Amino acid sequence: MEYQELAHFSETWGLVILLTMFLGGVVYALWPSNKSKFEKAAQLPLNDDVEAHQ
Repeated sequence: MEYQELAHFSETWGLVILLTMFLGGVVYALWPSNKSKFEKAAQLPLNDDVEAHQ
């Protein structure tokens, strides 16, 4: 495989792979069942309880 073939492959399929990964991350972050998990994680820095950090 020469450089030109590799460059063509990465230009075409690289975009598709990265776009798919990005959309997967957005879907995961916005999935309704994950809301409570993210809200709990957002409150961790504000929690003064020592046991919560362990």
